Amino acid sequence: MKNIPLYEVTQVNDLRDVIKNRVKNFPENPVFLHKEKKGGEFVPVSTEKYDHDIDSLGTAFMHYVPKGSRIAILAETRYEWYVTYLATTNGTGCVVPLDKELPNDEVLGMLDRAEVDILVFSGSKKDVVDYVYGKASSVKYYISMDDTTDDRFISYSKFIAEGEMLLSDGDKTFVEATIDPEEMTILLFTSGTTSKSKAVMLCQRNICANLMAMFSMLYIDKNDVFMSVLPLHHTYECTCGFLGQIYRGTTVAICEGLRYITTNIKEAKPTAILMVPVMLEMFYKGIQKKLNSDPKMAKKLKTGIKLSRFLLKFKIDVRRKLFAQLHETFGGRMRLIILGGAPVNPEMLKFFQDIGFICLQGYGLTECAPILALNRDVDFNDRAAGLPLPCCEVKVLEPDQDGIGEFIAKGDNIFLGYFNDPENTAAALDSDGWYHTGDLGYIDKDGFCIITGRKKNVIIAKNGRNVFPEEIEYLLSLNPYVAESVVSGVHDDAKDDILITATIFPDMEKIEETLGKEAKEEGIIKLLESVVSEVNSKLENYKKIKKVQYRSTEFEKNTSKKIKRY
Repeated sequence: MKNIPLYEVTQVNDLRDVIKNRVKNFPENPVFLHKEKKGGEFVPVSTEKYDHDIDSLGTAFMHYVPKGSRIAILAETRYEWYVTYLATTNGTGCVVPLDKELPNDEVLGMLDRAEVDILVFSGSKKDVVDYVYGKASSVKYYISMDDTTDDRFISYSKFIAEGEMLLSDGDKTFVEATIDPEEMTILLFTSGTTSKSKAVMLCQRNICANLMAMFSMLYIDKNDVFMSVLPLHHTYECTCGFLGQIYRGTTVAICEGLRYITTNIKEAKPTAILMVPVMLEMFYKGIQKKLNSDPKMAKKLKTGIKLSRFLLKFKIDVRRKLFAQLHETFGGRMRLIILGGAPVNPEMLKFFQDIGFICLQGYGLTECAPILALNRDVDFNDRAAGLPLPCCEVKVLEPDQDGIGEFIAKGDNIFLGYFNDPENTAAALDSDGWYHTGDLGYIDKDGFCIITGRKKNVIIAKNGRNVFPEEIEYLLSLNPYVAESVVSGVHDDAKDDILITATIFPDMEKIEETLGKEAKEEGIIKLLESVVSEVNSKLENYKKIKKVQYRSTEFEKNTSKKIKRY
């Protein structure tokens, strides 16, 4: 195992420390770049204004509800979201970020389950609020982020102005409120339906431990501009792309939406970004398509990569100059791309590293606030989820003959339990405080966590060996004809055996390039069977796919864009 020193980080005990240290250490650095209207210019927000708005809104909150109240946020990523979050955690009570894509009934169910006192919402979600209004039994106040004349709601601008007046009159109930780092101040719902989703209780010790550990492994500072493209209700984006950037003095540029990502990247010229793999694949496939249509360009790129690899042996880095055109796609200044949320193709990581980006993956769960393991900028393995964070211990429980078992973790970033759910809490947190992740894998000789699949998805073959669907799905995903796949075990009554079955939704654009626009189902299935045959050649006998099913539509997904398995 390499013994590379960690980066120095500032000690913080709670989220008030995070913002107040930001004011003290990086007063001149804009905290956000946002657009006041679609298609307009990016406008900077100073750290001083952000801090003042947090204190103003928090003071107003505490004028309406007692300390310890729960405040939910239902909105797209916008400046008011960031203010509301810290105005809640830094003295008022517990913040409940909600998924803006959820249907009405699920939002209502979560408001009731979380016992929410105030709902802060965007005008874009007014139809949902109209539905829950009067039905959500605990909600006392509805605050609209956009000005409204509806007397059921309070306008955010009026609410924050009231807080400013209270502050100027000497009201210190919020700014001097005690913060207990061990108390639940963040309540997050995991993906799933209302009946299945769990309400994860996090405290500020969890978040602060994660921030300090994460940035001791990966270097980000005040000179970075971070592009925020993922939903903020996910703890991945919230901790790493929001709170982490406040902590490190970074500027956050707020993307207007996924359809504007390319435009906004060119406008804001960010240096770092958090993505899920499917987003980077979009850029990767776009580049590969251009290369496939221009053999001269492809040859030039291949030669450039060979040259840069040779020069790097002598610590000469010319990648930004050699691949300037590709860097312009990312705004010209991008240096760091962090991926999480799903397995990543190592070949794709290597390609982006070869052309000059620090391109790394991490591994986390909401219950870990969220990061559990992370590849370092100075020590990484493209096939691994990462090295365990220094704030926690990670080990493999009951490894099998291949060394594979369930990852369990213990440390300051591990959650408090599931809200009002002692049964699921007891199943996830054992009596010694170890969190059972449900993820299977092993730790290699260098200390990297290698994930092989989810415990609940494992298929047990007739010989008793474990088959990990994710491993086979990953191999299928490397083929250009495969858009999505789900591997499952289907019982064959006639043979009293488990048939490993691959259900494949193909990439029809690639299929039509080969079979023509009028491709028939029989031809598509035959082509997919050849894909499966190629994958089977890389698998042991008990893992081989025995049955192929063609699917003509995308798989159903949850709001995190993960395929729902049945």
